[in-house]
Amino acid sequence: MNKFIICVVALLLFSFSYANQEKTLQEREEITATIEQLLSDAEESINSVDFDMALQQLNTALELSRSIDHPRLTALSSSIMSQLYYVRHEYDKAATELQRAISIQRRIQDEEGLAPSYVSYGKIFIQKKNPERASEYLNLAEGLYEKQNNTEGLGLIDLNRGILHLNVHREPKKALAYFAKAEEKLKDADNPYEKARLYYFRSRAHQLLENYGIALDNAEKALVISEERDFKSMVLYSHGLISQLLESTGKFRESLEHLQASATLKDSLYNLSVKAIALDANARYGVDALKNTLNKLSKRNEEQERTLKVNKLTTILSVALITILSLLTLSLYKNNNLRARANDLLQKKNSELITAKENAEKASLAKAQFLSTITHELRTPLYAVTGLTHLLLEESPTENQKEHLNSLKFSGEYLLSLINNILDLNKLEAKKVEILESSFNLEKRISDVLIALKNSAEDKKTKLHLEFDQGIPHKLKGDPLKISQILINLIGNSIKFTENGDIWVRVKKLTHKESRILLRFEIEDTGEGISKEKQKAIFENFTQGSLQINRKFGGTGLGLSIVKNLLSLMGSEIHLESELGEGSLFYFDLNFEALEAAPANAKETNKEIPDLLSNEIMHNKKILVVEDNKINQMITRKILEKHKVIIDVADNGTIAVDKAQNKEFDLILMDIHMPGISGIEATREIRKFNPTIPIIALTAVTLDENLDEFYLNGFTDIIPKPYKTEEFFQKINKYLSQQEASV
Repeated sequence: MNKFIICVVALLLFSFSYANQEKTLQEREEITATIEQLLSDAEESINSVDFDMALQQLNTALELSRSIDHPRLTALSSSIMSQLYYVRHEYDKAATELQRAISIQRRIQDEEGLAPSYVSYGKIFIQKKNPERASEYLNLAEGLYEKQNNTEGLGLIDLNRGILHLNVHREPKKALAYFAKAEEKLKDADNPYEKARLYYFRSRAHQLLENYGIALDNAEKALVISEERDFKSMVLYSHGLISQLLESTGKFRESLEHLQASATLKDSLYNLSVKAIALDANARYGVDALKNTLNKLSKRNEEQERTLKVNKLTTILSVALITILSLLTLSLYKNNNLRARANDLLQKKNSELITAKENAEKASLAKAQFLSTITHELRTPLYAVTGLTHLLLEESPTENQKEHLNSLKFSGEYLLSLINNILDLNKLEAKKVEILESSFNLEKRISDVLIALKNSAEDKKTKLHLEFDQGIPHKLKGDPLKISQILINLIGNSIKFTENGDIWVRVKKLTHKESRILLRFEIEDTGEGISKEKQKAIFENFTQGSLQINRKFGGTGLGLSIVKNLLSLMGSEIHLESELGEGSLFYFDLNFEALEAAPANAKETNKEIPDLLSNEIMHNKKILVVEDNKINQMITRKILEKHKVIIDVADNGTIAVDKAQNKEFDLILMDIHMPGISGIEATREIRKFNPTIPIIALTAVTLDENLDEFYLNGFTDIIPKPYKTEEFFQKINKYLSQQEASV
């Protein structure tokens, strides 16, 4: 506790110094040392089952790491936080923390931190009985440990593979083979907790094989290490296992002793006091009072009846002893009954809670699977609609045909917008959206949004105006994608309800203190306006101003709901001022970190990537299109061949691997769901003999869940179908340019 108080004081002193002057190198080193000590103490607290202290230490370490912008220690704090949730059997929370840690470690190429994070992910999947995913992450960790020549790390891989074969596959012999490898690699390591785990699980494997003597020897070794280092959870498990083994060999008295030790430790972990129970029994049944009474009677008898024979005294003492034993037996019997009833009640409640939790998880999984399936089924034909429309518009249609094609294009884009809005809302409600901060130019970001919406505004004969405060720094730190999404929804809403009018987008600086700047965003239009009674309701799901507005202007009423949820996630809220028939004013405030200078690597990036809007770089390039759907094959081929690209097509993953091995290509467009091997499996195979060729996933799969899965399996980038041709060409040009630059 003293260490924690010292660390908190250090944090306060650091915050004060940061407010007045920049941190020196020595200050950063001192803070870094404090963080590392906190993380080491937190691991000890977790092993000792002191969860409250561990949580305090980890939160302090995380705050300090972020304050000095130390990504490696920030990721390490999240990784150790996942260990805390893992020990508490909160596996979903543990997985969330690990995803954050792995994302940072991959970005900064921290392979030393990434390897144990992969091991932790593998342990979570072992507990979830998912052997395929567990093996996948253990294999990733093994590759990094081999690269680092880390014998101890490889020992941990063997240990967890043994646990996987023991707990999931029920193969104790295979498990013992891995435990033997792990023991050899961990013999010189100073890692008592993992050695205790090794002895414990090896004991369980021998128990399944009915080798009770060997099992007992290993369980006792686990208990000795755990008691020396105060690993309370391992002490509890070891006592329980030894009790089972002794019972199997007929040693019931010793088995009972270890069972009692296990129960005592379990009670202490749940703040139950055995001493209080004993005192309560004594007060209830008067055992000590009876002893005192018997002692007084004995002394009085000695004084008054010294002449009584020894056998009478023996009889009296025997009766007293029998009485005491009877009372103690009755006390223990009643206490055991009470405890048994309490345990039965707790088990019943736990079973009910587990059942409710499982049902909720099944319902959530079913909903997610339904959305994933239905969006894939909708996106696949929608790709054909938008792709064919794009091709027909480029083939010099007549004016009447052009009008119909533009209507078809609008309908396709509207349907895609509807699908995306439903998915965005589902992600927000499931709390799967995270704020990802990066450096960006706000004025350019807003200009890009206005350019994208310009055609829609011109169709309504409405003018867009931007009023941007030039006192705002060029570089800000925030989440540019979320800001674009908010502005697209708000400006798009104003365009929908404004004809022959004007829309103003204003950004004003409210305050600027040190590195923090508070900005106000306003979107004002001269459109239909909103009545007072409807102003709150329009921010709810599937709600619009009125039925007449819905019939006149269309839409689902999801855009403003998404805006409200996104701003809430960013610590802000949307405000509205409007009168029916007099237009509307939407505004909100956001905090940013002001960066006066661009990042050091910005210019280098611009040098590497040429003008991506020009498609000349695609001329005579060889691209392999891997797609099983014939219509999609034809659309992708024709779109690319219009820009002089040499196209080859593979109907499935097996053909794609064969062609990639025997022919030269500049880039591969890979579908995911195909007959035979999937696009992911095909990419893994291609990466074995060609690690450099750009492979872009061109797929209708919903990608919100975990983009890491695609990058881990070798994809260079992802383009979701249906796509906008500008984005499609931009990404292809980007990677073709990088290929040329690397030659």
